[in-house]
Amino acid sequence: LCLAGSSLREGGVLELQVRTFWIKVHVCHNGLVVILLGNSLSERTAVANFLLEVPLFSREEEPDCMPIRGLFNDKEVVLINTPDVLHPNMSEHKLTDFIENCVRLCSPGPHVFLLVLQPEDFTEEHNLWLCRVLKLFGDRPFDHSLVLLSTPKTKASHFMEKNKLHPSLKDLIKMCDYRFLWRKNLEHPQLFTRLVQIFKENNGEHVRCKAGDC
Repeated sequence: LCLAGSSLREGGVLELQVRTFWIKVHVCHNGLVVILLGNSLSERTAVANFLLEVPLFSREEEPDCMPIRGLFNDKEVVLINTPDVLHPNMSEHKLTDFIENCVRLCSPGPHVFLLVLQPEDFTEEHNLWLCRVLKLFGDRPFDHSLVLLSTPKTKASHFMEKNKLHPSLKDLIKMCDYRFLWRKNLEHPQLFTRLVQIFKENNGEHVRCKAGDC
């Protein structure tokens, strides 16, 4: 891990600067809070590292939802990578624990859900489960969501055409008010700008988990 510098703040909190990012593990209370969800651990990890501009997350280990705080263009960002919550065998208890843990770690709540999806692997079951997870976070989660479509594993060009996507994926994109990007040829400032835009579209409001619902 290449560090550009480090400093010891008051209270003994060590902050590490990586390129444009300051990285700190802590419960977050401000900044642009982004939660990554999706149907592929390796793809979510790749996107998280893309946002951080360093290979901080491992593709071999399930993330623990611990927030990573950083700065980009003077904007504070808090990123939470998640375990595989779209697995059909995940129990109700484990799902509830996941939601409660995320809400606690990103209190008072997330601003943007970045839905990292592999288009050719996305099924109706994934869609139903993902929608259920989002709704557990609170009201209007789709107003805070951006779909990021990973580059298809196959070289067939038709997977890059919106009208060729699985109907369930097209339905999800519609629920997100057609906010989606392709990962292929995507530049870091472009993705970051889109996240900030969603933050502004919602007047900086976060998604609040209803008491007793999660």
